[in-house]
Order: sequence, then structure tokens, then C-alpha cells
Amino acid sequence: MKISQLTKAEEQVMQYLWDLEKAFLKDILEQFPEPKPHTNTVSTILKVLKEKDFVDYEVFGRQHQYSPLVSKEKYSGKSMKSLVKNYFEGSYTNAVSFLVEKNELSVEDLEMLLNELKNKD
Repeated sequence: MKISQLTKAEEQVMQYLWDLEKAFLKDILEQFPEPKPHTNTVSTILKVLKEKDFVDYEVFGRQHQYSPLVSKEKYSGKSMKSLVKNYFEGSYTNAVSFLVEKNELSVEDLEMLLNELKNKD
């Protein structure tokens, strides 16, 4: 299954749904900070996410209970690959170097990460 790219609004709804695991529209709306978007806006986003095969729902009377079909880990991995491909010539080394240069990742953090990766074997 090909995972499509989400808009910022779609991604925000998915973040809430990943956290909640299963939720009705009202539950998702409660997660938004003030000023909250209109109910119809979030409902439309959920409809689009259903069309993109990111969510499915169960019907309870007149309400839908939504659940994610794509895991956060799977989407994160796809997003990371896309970011590295589009902005760092496909090089993870370039991406990590960029983070170190911009002080987003310290050399100590990098060393700790390398040690964790070495110890996984």
C-alpha cells in the first residue's frame, strides 16, 4: 500500500487519533487548542483521511468511531525518507550533519545514539 503525504491539517488530526487510538468526532475536537476548528472542518478532514485509507470507522447509531489504519511509526518512516530525499539529496549523513550544525542535535546526543545503536546487536 502506497502511503500518501498528508497536509498539515490532516497530520494534526492523525496525531490526535494516534494518541486516542479510537475516537468519535467530538473526542478529536476536544484535543484541539482554542480556537477550535469548526466541526464540519474536522469532519471533512476525517472524510479525506478515509478516502486516503488512513482511517476507518465503525458506526454507532448516527456517530462514527474513527481508528487509524496507518500507524504513526509507518507514517513517520515514510515522512523521514521523503524529507531526506527531498532536502538532503537522499543522504541521512547530510541530514544528521545539518541537525548538528544547527545545534538541534549535540555531538553528545549523536555519540549517545551511536552507542545505543551499537548495543542493539
